[in-house]
Amino acid sequence: MVSFTGSTGIGKLTMSNAAATLKKVSLELGGKNPQIVFPDADLDASVDAAVFGAYFNAGECCNAGSRLILHADIADEVVSRIAELSRKVPVGDPLDPTTKLGAIISTEHLDKIAGYVAGATRDGATVSMGGGPLELGAGQFMAPTILTGVTPDMAVAREEVFGPVLSVLTFRTTEEAIGIANAIDYGLSASVWSRDIDTCLAIGRRVRAGTVWINTFMDGASELPFGGYRQSGLGRELGRHAVEDYTETKTLSLHIGARTNWWVPRG
Repeated sequence: MVSFTGSTGIGKLTMSNAAATLKKVSLELGGKNPQIVFPDADLDASVDAAVFGAYFNAGECCNAGSRLILHADIADEVVSRIAELSRKVPVGDPLDPTTKLGAIISTEHLDKIAGYVAGATRDGATVSMGGGPLELGAGQFMAPTILTGVTPDMAVAREEVFGPVLSVLTFRTTEEAIGIANAIDYGLSASVWSRDIDTCLAIGRRVRAGTVWINTFMDGASELPFGGYRQSGLGRELGRHAVEDYTETKTLSLHIGARTNWWVPRG
């Protein structure tokens, strides 16, 4: 068996190589995870979760909440509040305990993140906050970035940026929200924010993601299986499902007593 955590591209290569010897594979790959927020949601909690989901581990996380799908009636208010909170996020040395947003892994990856932002603006999105590298004296840092006016067809809304970039999309109906959430190749996780349990369950059942959080984000316990649909991977981590991934079943069939002949020739 091969168990791999990483990009979807390398996951496909791993699966291809494993085919030569028919190795079992377990793949935890990329994500482009939506947080869907309805007008009746607890906005204080959802704003905090949006900031956490976008900037945790500098956005270099398969589980990052990189797509914020807001009901149009609350979009301006929520974006304003997210920007206000984002400006307070400490950016700096990852070894400093007070830091909440550390360095990007390499200069090449920083350039890739900046390229996604530039591409989004060319496609019509607006940089509402951040948008470029920060000069902090050492290392490579990306400013916490919020993009508004993002549409589902843009690369920044479909591809894994793997950086502290939050793409904001809007919807009017539950059907539209589900359509936007599912309009990508990934399906790792998602969340829905609403006080209406029927709304939450409708999203939970129909959004194609291995984990759907309701009125929270990136929460859970070691007993709950974690893994993705579609291009987000195969198999599950955590809980008994992970044990099953690493288990090869064997059958021992023991017959006791005389065996009845399959065919007895007639004299």
